[in-house]
Amino acid sequence: MAENKMDNPLNKTVHIPFAQTYFHGTKANFAIGELIAVGFHSNYGKQHKAKYIYLSATLDAAIWGAELALGEGRERIYLVEPTGPIEDDPNLTDKKFPGNPTMSYRSKHPFKVVGEVTVWQSHPPEQLKAMKEGLAKLKEQGIEAIED
Repeated sequence: MAENKMDNPLNKTVHIPFAQTYFHGTKANFAIGELIAVGFHSNYGKQHKAKYIYLSATLDAAIWGAELALGEGRERIYLVEPTGPIEDDPNLTDKKFPGNPTMSYRSKHPFKVVGEVTVWQSHPPEQLKAMKEGLAKLKEQGIEAIED
């Protein structure tokens, strides 16, 4: 939880829940309290064992994650808490979207599932189709996710 001493006239520590919300979009099924960790097959690309797990501070980026994830499961968006440091996701930042407007991050440390967003709006079918076609073109060119 974040602390805010500046707005408190008595200069006491006040805990503010959800000072920063993070989302993880997937087709995997997790329970509240469970940890999402590296080492499992990735939701994307060649499905190598993931070196990183991904999260976003925007619901829209998490929706894309759920919609583009491989697998047969239901699209899900979880509220997660990082258990360690996070860094900008190089797949979506600097080269593609300077300044990280998607607020997308990755980590080698687990994320704790603290909730699930059960009501959200999918992208329009034509927008999803265009995104999948764009990703297919990248795959044909041999461009995979950055996992360094």
